[in-house]
Amino acid sequence: QSCPATHPDLLNVHLVPHTHDDVGWLKTVEQYFYGGGCPCHRGERGGGGADPQGRAVTSPRPPRGQRDSGCCRCEVLRVPEPSPVPAGRLEFVGGGWCMSDEAAAHYSPAIEQLALGRRFLRREFGACGTPRVAWQIDPFGHSRQLAAVFAQMGYDGLFVGRVDHQDKAAREQLREMELLWRASGSLPPPAADIFTGILPNVYNPPSGFCWDQLCSDPPVVDEDSEENNVDSIVSTFLQIAASQAEHYRTNHIIMTMGSDFHYENANLWFKNMDKLIAHVNARQANGSRVHVLYSTPSCYLWELHRANLSWSLKTDDFFPYADGPHQFWTGYFTSRPAFKRYERLSNNFLQICSQLEALAGSAAREGPYGPGNSSVLREAVAVSQHHDAVTGTEKQHVANDYARQLAAGWESCQLLVANALAGLSGSKENFVFCNALNVSVCPLTESAGRFTVILYNPLGRHVSWPIRLPVNGASYAVTDPQGQPVPSEVVPISNFTRRLRGDGGSATQELLFQASAPALGFSTFTVSRLSRGDPRAPPARIPVLSKPQEIQNEHVRVLFDPLTGHLKEIQNLDKSISLPVFQSFYWYNASIGNDESPQASGAYIFRPNKSEPIPVSDSKRVPTYLVKNALVQEVHQNFSSWCSQVVRLHAGQPYVELEWTVGPIPVADGWGKEIISRFETTLQTDARFYTDSNGRQILERRRDYRPTWNLSQTEPVAGNYYPVNSRIFIKDKKFQLTVLTDRSQGGSSIFDGSLELMVHRRLLYDDNRGVGEPLVELAADKRGLVVRGRHLVLLDTVESAADQHRLLAQELFMAPYVVLAPGGGPSYRRGQPNLRQFSALRRELPPNVHLLTLAPWDAGTLLLRLEHQFERGESANGSQPVTVDLLNLFSAFTITSVQEMSLAADLPLGAISRLVWTPATGPAWPRPVPKLDPSRVTLQPMEIRTFLAAVQYEVPG
Repeated sequence: QSCPATHPDLLNVHLVPHTHDDVGWLKTVEQYFYGGGCPCHRGERGGGGADPQGRAVTSPRPPRGQRDSGCCRCEVLRVPEPSPVPAGRLEFVGGGWCMSDEAAAHYSPAIEQLALGRRFLRREFGACGTPRVAWQIDPFGHSRQLAAVFAQMGYDGLFVGRVDHQDKAAREQLREMELLWRASGSLPPPAADIFTGILPNVYNPPSGFCWDQLCSDPPVVDEDSEENNVDSIVSTFLQIAASQAEHYRTNHIIMTMGSDFHYENANLWFKNMDKLIAHVNARQANGSRVHVLYSTPSCYLWELHRANLSWSLKTDDFFPYADGPHQFWTGYFTSRPAFKRYERLSNNFLQICSQLEALAGSAAREGPYGPGNSSVLREAVAVSQHHDAVTGTEKQHVANDYARQLAAGWESCQLLVANALAGLSGSKENFVFCNALNVSVCPLTESAGRFTVILYNPLGRHVSWPIRLPVNGASYAVTDPQGQPVPSEVVPISNFTRRLRGDGGSATQELLFQASAPALGFSTFTVSRLSRGDPRAPPARIPVLSKPQEIQNEHVRVLFDPLTGHLKEIQNLDKSISLPVFQSFYWYNASIGNDESPQASGAYIFRPNKSEPIPVSDSKRVPTYLVKNALVQEVHQNFSSWCSQVVRLHAGQPYVELEWTVGPIPVADGWGKEIISRFETTLQTDARFYTDSNGRQILERRRDYRPTWNLSQTEPVAGNYYPVNSRIFIKDKKFQLTVLTDRSQGGSSIFDGSLELMVHRRLLYDDNRGVGEPLVELAADKRGLVVRGRHLVLLDTVESAADQHRLLAQELFMAPYVVLAPGGGPSYRRGQPNLRQFSALRRELPPNVHLLTLAPWDAGTLLLRLEHQFERGESANGSQPVTVDLLNLFSAFTITSVQEMSLAADLPLGAISRLVWTPATGPAWPRPVPKLDPSRVTLQPMEIRTFLAAVQYEVPG
């Protein structure tokens, strides 16, 4: 209704004034906020120039606290009534808390940050503030899962800026710069279909037409002046428009008039665009067939829809991205691995915090430990999804600031978790959160003779979880919630860990025991140190120092080469299958540029100076030793002074755990290094391997191949790297080897039967993509950063593999959480019993259903998302539809009414009305929304259903 008039018989050039304001990159969020870079449309220009048809587009950055309810500190909306938003003169696009990355972002926080931003816009600006267009103009490649998310949130279309230079050239020639992206092979079309437009100049103006104060192009001089340049500017513009139109299919083209941090002085832009429009359109009197107008992405999209064409169909993704023959943006898949892990852990803890806030009600927010607030962590995790945050492509001081924001969120959520646990358990304990357990540091367990361990499980099914705590005693007794003894072991802390923690802790031992926790609930265990004469104390063991040849539990056997110490074979004992598997660490020598190209490896770009990596170990033999007891069997491998690994089998686990510790990466030799863990097998893989899309869908990859154009491969390693958010696997017709990651990493299969994951990188040169500093991350001791992580390795038959890796991946990203306490705290409420075990569910969820979100919404209302976590056809049982009774699912509260919402939860599902596009393969019509029966909620493969549930709590909260 508010879109400007166009001319059906002319070429319509849609000028889209826009600004792109990073939520941190070269400066922190605060530095950008207070130091400028804020798009202001001043005075009468608020919303798009003096021309009442003027338009402005902003992809809003988060509001700063409560000091400003707009998009930034200057008055974006300081204009005469009516407001430019309902008038269509100011359009919000994207609408998330940030413009998220698409490679390293996991789908769970990616959904949350979009929902958070959309809710803010709707609250502040009403229905007209709801974005209709997804605007992913700067992320460095684009994922299929995120496209599916945009479709399910109700977006009419998606515009992207960065696609591979070869892909773009082929599309320009075929006039396929605009297409229909079918972003799911499981959801029935058009549920995950989204119209996708590739912008002509990434997101910049045409060359010579940049009129911001940051630009140097000449202004339009149209008065009586010897520098009058109207004819040359108009002629150049018409040439550019005609050239661009040759690559697009309709008589409408789009030009992005803006760039990074533009429109701080909007008058410069609009004054020149006003002149450009007037003078170009004046040429129509002399026969010109070009009409220029102010527009928005939605108005442009509407015109494309009115053209009533059928569009080419895309089903893969836009990875990897290269902007030149030797410039593959595949390094950021791994850059800043410690922050990537911290971001993943933070989302894990945010989900736990949100769940406990929902389960305990108001008692979680106002309890005995002070005011708890989940919004601090929610907003920090949302900011971390930004395409210069989780990617690792920001300056070091900005990365430090992102970590600081997350740490502040953890503190606020820990108060909330303490309040909630006290209310639910009935005991006001002095809860302790040990944040450095990954390096065996926890003052309480190191010193106390007695303490309690609370294991909270955020999953919708029970879990068995290995507990490792730093201690100084020789033996301990552990009892479960019913007071029954739990087997435990004490093992020495490894030298790897001692070196890593430094002076941070004093423990000499680790206490191990296997804990179980019910679905969406907790179990409390009591730990007591035993005296030497205690009959419960086990006899002292002599540590095994022999060369390990194998480790084994009920499900898996792992064999090692007795001469070299390397892993050599994995056996799945349940299926009676075995596979030769060699694993080791290597490093690629980072290029500093060469005769072919000056491109160096950097935070964004991965470019090794040769295709063969160098072994980390200088010797063919890797020193090893064995730790073996009833609960765990471990082989400790020492590849070098800066690279070690523990190959671990816990009792009962059907996978092999590889805990790697890498760093500080040595660079005194002047070479940057990119460290990989490589697996070599005998599988006949035919150049194929498989990676996940944002931790959810699985995509087939083929070496030196792209599904939509004939690839000319110029970088045989970097050009075959893909983002691995949660898993990578290879398979033949019988067997599948899957490796799950605990953070986002880059991965590939460089030769048949192999797969590799990049775990760490330290580089000495900048890659000339704007960040302006090399990726040399230092730790607190000013030496290179040490990173520790885990790979979980599964060997299974092809037909059964998904049943294992789907559930295990969810356990990794929604892991149980340990809270400690001295024990013996007073009752929370007089007469309230002390509850040592609790589940908020009346019955477990089926294995193929995941509780994606349980969080407070409004007073008395909770947000609930359930997802089917299998794709269509990947599992005989897991891929079947499944039905859940919402009304009788929870025990912590009673659901009194339910409304089904869009994925973003800002609109009722029935209110979603998207533009319907026709693919070249034939039309697909949206299905009507069925009437909701909350007692029978059926989930189809890969479906996510979102609900707002009004609840009453069983206990006053």
